[in-house]
Amino acid sequence: MKVKGIEISYRMTEQDEFISLTDIAKYKNTESPSHVIGYWMRTRSTIDYLTTWETLYNPDFNSAEIEGFRKDCSLYSFTLSPRKWIEATGAVGIISKAGKHCGTYAHKDIAFKFAAWISTEFELYLIKEFQRLKKNEQKALEWTAKRELAKVNYRIHTDAIKEYLIVPELTPKQISFVYANEADLLNVALFGRTAGEWREENPNEKGNIRDHASVEQLLVLANMESYNAILIEQGRPQSERIVLLNRTARKQLETLLKAQIDRSKMLALPKDPEGKEER
Repeated sequence: MKVKGIEISYRMTEQDEFISLTDIAKYKNTESPSHVIGYWMRTRSTIDYLTTWETLYNPDFNSAEIEGFRKDCSLYSFTLSPRKWIEATGAVGIISKAGKHCGTYAHKDIAFKFAAWISTEFELYLIKEFQRLKKNEQKALEWTAKRELAKVNYRIHTDAIKEYLIVPELTPKQISFVYANEADLLNVALFGRTAGEWREENPNEKGNIRDHASVEQLLVLANMESYNAILIEQGRPQSERIVLLNRTARKQLETLLKAQIDRSKMLALPKDPEGKEER
């Protein structure tokens, strides 16, 4: 991510997201970012903050050296590097490794605190950019989850088509048409239009009709694939199946959307007597 012209790297660990203190420090001093980190760590307020954070989240935190750090931080000669802090206390909130592409990383709580020490403005821009990045990542994960969800019963559906609708005499082109026709049967039952009709209505959109479906719609689609496979095995004609599938789709969507609304009401903040939300 890029903040105020500075490239800030971050990484995922088992603990959480860790942001590069080395990169953040470059906003203040591009030549010696490690010195900036060292100046910050030697202050009493930083030692107290890191101690509190580790006490809250690190059951193996060793606080034996903390009083000595607190006493010595007033001395001009006192220094406290990330490595010294980690080795002395067993801290997990900061990671420091030597090497060209390593440097010092810290849990996002600590990284934001460091950014605030450097510049309040930089801190706010960092938080904003980090939140934007995580939001985009969440969208990407949701898209992947949606696509995987749509594949849950895909094999069941295609196997039923292959076994009951495709006869040996069909050419490869005709077989392809049968699969596409059944896929569009589900599209019409759920979305009210075929893939081709959706494309004509949305010429500038990327992907296909299912790429733009909601999670609820894709969950219903997965169920419909399984249901349609059963109807095919029963020998139901397509004209009958589309009615049954549409009825199922409407009922399941209504249930899922209602459940979502009920959940949002449950999560709503309570209101005080004046009608304002409590925080």
